[in-house]
Amino acid sequence: MPRKQAVTLIELLVVIAIIAILAAIIMPVLARAKNNAYRNSDISNMNSIRSALQLYRVDQGAYPPALLGYATLYSSGPNMGQIMPANELRSFLYTKRIPSLDTLRPSFNKNGFTLTTTAVWPNQDPRPVGTAAAYDADGDGNLTPADDLANARQAFGPTQVVERPDPSNPGTFINAEFYRVSGYDVSEVPVAGGLRWELRYALFWTVWGLSTGNAADDPRQLGYDDPSDETVITWNSYFRNWTAGVPNRERQDLVLFLGGGARPHDSRDMHERSWRNRP
Repeated sequence: MPRKQAVTLIELLVVIAIIAILAAIIMPVLARAKNNAYRNSDISNMNSIRSALQLYRVDQGAYPPALLGYATLYSSGPNMGQIMPANELRSFLYTKRIPSLDTLRPSFNKNGFTLTTTAVWPNQDPRPVGTAAAYDADGDGNLTPADDLANARQAFGPTQVVERPDPSNPGTFINAEFYRVSGYDVSEVPVAGGLRWELRYALFWTVWGLSTGNAADDPRQLGYDDPSDETVITWNSYFRNWTAGVPNRERQDLVLFLGGGARPHDSRDMHERSWRNRP
C-alpha cells in the first residue's frame, strides 16, 4: 500500500510563521495607504471650505462667525426644544455653498449629526512676549522684539470656554454649543484623563480683536476688513501622533491658510501656537 502524505507540525508552523511575517509587512503599508487617502480627502475638503468662505464673503461682505453654525433647537412642531440634527440645518455655508456635510467632517471624525459640545480655546503661545514676533506690527519691514505686543496675542486658553452672544438677551454672552460633526469649527484632542474639544475657527482671537480693535493688532484675523494671506482659517489635528500627552514634532497637522490651499504643518507648533503660526 502506498504511504499517505500528511503535513507535519513543523511544516504547519513554518507556513504560519510566513503568513505572520507577510501580515506584519503588509498591514503597516495598508494603514499608511488608508491614512494617505484620508489626508488627501481632507485636504480637498478644506480647500472647498476656503472657496465657500470666499463666496460667502463676496455675498455678505464678511466671513461667518462659524463654519457650520451653532447647535440649534427646533422652535416649533413635535420636536420643539430638541436639538435639530446638523444635516437638517440651513446655516452659513451648508447647504448653499457646501452641499455635503461630510465636507465639514474630517475623515477621522465619526460623530453623529445630533451630538453637540461646548469647547475651550486652544493653547496660547508659551514663548515670552517680546521674543516671538509673528507679524510686522510697526510696518518697518522687519520682525523685531518690538513687534511682539501682548494685546496682539491670543486672549484665552484652554481654561476658558468659548462664548457667543445670547440671541435672546442682547449684550450678554452664553457658552457656545457646537455640532461635533463640524470638525473644522471644533476638534477633540486627548488630555490627561480623557478628551477635550478645542476651537478651530474664530473671527477674532487676540486681546484687541475680541475687545476694541487696534491698528497695531495682528491683522491675521478673519474679522478684520482685509485679513492677511497668512491668516489661519482652521486646522485639522486628527492625524497627530502623541507622546506623553504632547504631539510629536512632525508635519501631520493640515492647516488652511487664507491665501492658499491646505498644507501640512508641524503638529507641535499648531498645538502650542494655534493661530499665531505662519505658512
